Parts: sequence; structure tokens; C-alpha cells
Amino acid sequence: MTGSERDVKKIHKASIIREKLAQGEASPFQTYRDLTVGKESFSHFVRYEIITSLLGSFPGAAGYLLRKIFYKKLFKHVGKGLIIGRNVVIRQPRKISIGDNVAIDDNCILDGRGSGKRGLHLEDNVLINRNCMILAKTGPIRIGKRSSIGSNSVIVSMSGVDIGEAVLTAGGCYISAGTYRFEALDIPVMDQDVYSSGPVKIGANSWLGTRVTILDGVSIGNGAVIGAGALVNKDIPTHAVAIGTPAKVVRMREEKK
Repeated sequence: MTGSERDVKKIHKASIIREKLAQGEASPFQTYRDLTVGKESFSHFVRYEIITSLLGSFPGAAGYLLRKIFYKKLFKHVGKGLIIGRNVVIRQPRKISIGDNVAIDDNCILDGRGSGKRGLHLEDNVLINRNCMILAKTGPIRIGKRSSIGSNSVIVSMSGVDIGEAVLTAGGCYISAGTYRFEALDIPVMDQDVYSSGPVKIGANSWLGTRVTILDGVSIGNGAVIGAGALVNKDIPTHAVAIGTPAKVVRMREEKK
């Protein structure tokens, strides 16, 4: 199903941080506070600043241990066995829930600011490899149990991203959020409306190869395999193998070569 066949959701640009920065209505301090902790209390903001400033880049095993102890004070919920690497940026952690035995490697960003009531949720045994960006701009994100997000991957949610259990993604994958209108020639594209064709859904036990791109509004069925470098702009059925740009189903996993 293509984006034109779906219910298109207009995104309120006022909720996007770039728009807030451009408006310049708040002081730099208030803008920074809105970005980092949102509407939480000043005491929570101070706690956030102290913990992340002192421990965020603390090296070695001591750094892992200290972050495990103190970072859990920031999140909405944290299970046992949390591992957080160095230089991990956490934005609005009160909207982020983390299950048991979750590992977040160095230099990642977890941003829950636009995730709403459903929040940004990493279920048990999720692995976020280094240099990943998990951004809930104006929609929730769920990453299911035992799923692994490959290094240098980007997940951006405008109207929702739902990743099932035991999903394996290779490095450099990009799960898109939405897109800009561009019909008006006298208005810069960045100033035109933003819209989404719906949430992204990735079924359990599926595998995304290196540098796969998934556009908004796409559903990938359980157990599907997407070949390296594919651009997925249409739904992929359960147990299908899809490759290419745009991605096309070449066979089903049950079939022999």
C-alpha cells in the first residue's frame, strides 16, 4: 500500500524542536530545559544535569556501574541489568521505559520528547549498538524483546514506530518519520507542511540488512528478510524476502532456491 492510499497525518510543526528554536520565544535556558526534561520539576532538571554531566562520559567499568546506579533515577521505569555506555544522550527520560537487561552502547541518543502517553519503550534484552539515534519526535516508539538495533542506525517517529520481538537490524538502517510538502515553489521546503503516512510496523523475527531504509506508513510482516541497501516504501508480507530500490519481494522463505 502506498502513502497516497493511507490516511495522511499532518504533523504540527510547533512541536518539532527546530521550529521552537527558530521561533526564539523562550530564553536559551528555558529552551534547553524543555529539550532535556520537558515540563518536569526544577529539582528533576537539576538531578538530570548533575547525573549526566558527571557520569555521562565517565570511563571504564566504574562508569558503567555508576550509570547503572544513578541513571535509573531519571527514567520513567528501569528494569534490572541496565548497561549504558559513554556519551549517551538522554532527552526527556521521564517518557522512556526500559526493561530488564537492556544495553545501550556508546554515543547513542534516546529522545522521548514527542512520544506522548505511550512513550519510548525498550523491552527486555534490547540491544542498541553504538552511534544510534532513537528519536520520538511526535510519536511513540516500541522496540520489542531481544531486538537488536545495528550501529549507526536512525529511528525517527512522527506517528509511531513499533518493532516486534527478536528483530535483527544491521548497521546503518534508517526508519523514516515523515516528509515535507514541496508543491509550493515560492516557499522553502523546510517551511512547508510536514505529514506522515502512518506508523511503521516491523514484525517479530524479521531481519533488516545493512543500510535498509523504511519509509513511514510501511508494515513489514513477521519473519521477513530485507536485503542490504533496500528502500522499503510498500508493505512486505510475512516471511517474504525483499530486495532492491524500491524493495520488491523476490521469494518466500519457505521456498527453495
